[in-house]
Formats: sequence, structure tokens, C-alpha cells
Amino acid sequence: MPTLTKAVFEITKQATFDAAHHFPNEPEGSIYRRVHGHSFTVEATVRSETLDAEHGWVADLGALDRALKAAAGALDHGMLNDHPGLELPSLEKLCLWFVGQLQPEWPGLARIKVARPTINESCVLSL
Repeated sequence: MPTLTKAVFEITKQATFDAAHHFPNEPEGSIYRRVHGHSFTVEATVRSETLDAEHGWVADLGALDRALKAAAGALDHGMLNDHPGLELPSLEKLCLWFVGQLQPEWPGLARIKVARPTINESCVLSL
């Protein structure tokens, strides 16, 4: 194996969910004030400069997959505004919400990306 002077590994998993939302602070007549829904993707990236000696990996991708899908599942087919922290459910607030769900179990969490692929919008939060 090659000798690396400063290696940084990143692993990423992705999940999907569908949810509705609205922005109650928008003016009357705004399309954003009306309840509407999107299909979302969320990616969680965990970073490490070292590998687990027993397994040779940054972290268990299966465990990251389960944690991310559980967090996305809590939002799936629901109203985002009903979740604490998502009263104004922007992509930015969704990134923060996912960090709050995952970071306690995943201290190497380095990045969250939330996207609405059908309308080509996304937000990335780097930690």
C-alpha cells in the first residue's frame, strides 16, 4: 500500500423522503405560503484521518445507512413545519435538523447535503 502523508477519508450515504411544507411568514398570495410538497434526497458524509483497526474502515456504512434512513423516515410523508426546528423549513434548516439527528451518534459527521432533485436545488452544510 502507498504511504500517505495526510490522508482524509470520507464515506457518504444517501436517503430519500417526500414531505410537504409551507412558509407561513410569506405574504398573502405567495406561492411559498401555500402547502406544497417535494421529493428530497439527503446525504450524510463522515470524515476521518484514521481507519478502524479491526475493520479497516472509517465507520460501518450499514450503520450510517440505518441512522440516515431513520432520520429521513421521521420526515417522510409528513408536514415539515410540524417538527421542532423546521417551523420555517428551508433547505438550510433541513441541513441543521439532520445534523441534530445524526451528530450525537456520528461525531465524525462532516457534511450534510439536502436536495430537491426534481427542481435542481440543494444546500450543503459543511461541519
